Amino acid sequence: MNKWLLLILLSTPLFGAEADLQKLVDGNARYLKGHVEPKSHTQKPFAVIVACSDSRVAPEIIFDQGLGDLFVVRVAGNVVGDIEMESINYALDHLGAKVVMVMGHEYCGAVDAVKEGQVSEISAIASLIKPSIKGAKTLEAAVKANVLGVVDHLDKNIKAHIVGAYYDFETGEVEILNGKGS
Repeated sequence: MNKWLLLILLSTPLFGAEADLQKLVDGNARYLKGHVEPKSHTQKPFAVIVACSDSRVAPEIIFDQGLGDLFVVRVAGNVVGDIEMESINYALDHLGAKVVMVMGHEYCGAVDAVKEGQVSEISAIASLIKPSIKGAKTLEAAVKANVLGVVDHLDKNIKAHIVGAYYDFETGEVEILNGKGS
């Protein structure tokens, strides 16, 4: 290959998916250089966090916890269907977690979509959110009602200390909504 062509290719910025993938690779390289602490080959999470898949909601960062400290189940609308329930049970039964937190957040797009009746792309998620948010006047009230609906569902199906929470983007504060279970 012509050395000038190679130089041009190497100096041309990446665009689109390639650039995004490179951000992940570069970020992992930075992580490896300065942030890896020796860990055992097993994980021992003390809590399960059921959180929204919203990219602004990162429980390990929000709660300032390290690798292996939290077992995070992320799904749009922080709902719990069969697959999420199996993940939660695995963390409780096999990994030793004792607390389950269901954490909704400000400006939740999934809850807003259900509230506004725009659910064609999230019908399975909407079916889990809809019963809990009937009558909610505001998005915040709907998000909190959804969290409490998931907490009630979990309370009927698992033995753990279960708590609902609401994450505020503006302040970074996590408001505890309630607690149930053993």
